[in-house]
Amino acid sequence: MKKPDPAKARAAVLAIADWIAADSPEGARAAGIAQPSRSQLADAVRYTARLLAADAPGHSVELRVPPFVAVQCIEGPRHTRGVPPNVVEASPHAWLRLATGHGSWDALVAQADTTASGTRAGEIAQWMPIIRL
Repeated sequence: MKKPDPAKARAAVLAIADWIAADSPEGARAAGIAQPSRSQLADAVRYTARLLAADAPGHSVELRVPPFVAVQCIEGPRHTRGVPPNVVEASPHAWLRLATGHGSWDALVAQADTTASGTRAGEIAQWMPIIRL
């Protein structure tokens, strides 16, 4: 996989920075911050997830941000069949808050729209933030 362009990733994140900075999508709406378009959200999520995969190559942890992207990262044993043993699944908002330094790993996994399973899932925290806002 070719590493995504960090400048394009930063631009995609900056385009929706106010929405990311809000505590929740509902909080953003209440503050009058518009919901990003589907394409804006997809770009920001995909670029940041793919930057993580490029910065922390490997196949031990799978990051899923439905419906936009799933990447494998972190060195270690390769997963080849069935459900991966180490999975992080987050909403786009939760993922982007972590990826930009607006949220911590503990805050991310405490949210109802995020799951982390496996002993190595938390290792993605050491690679955060991907793009600091």
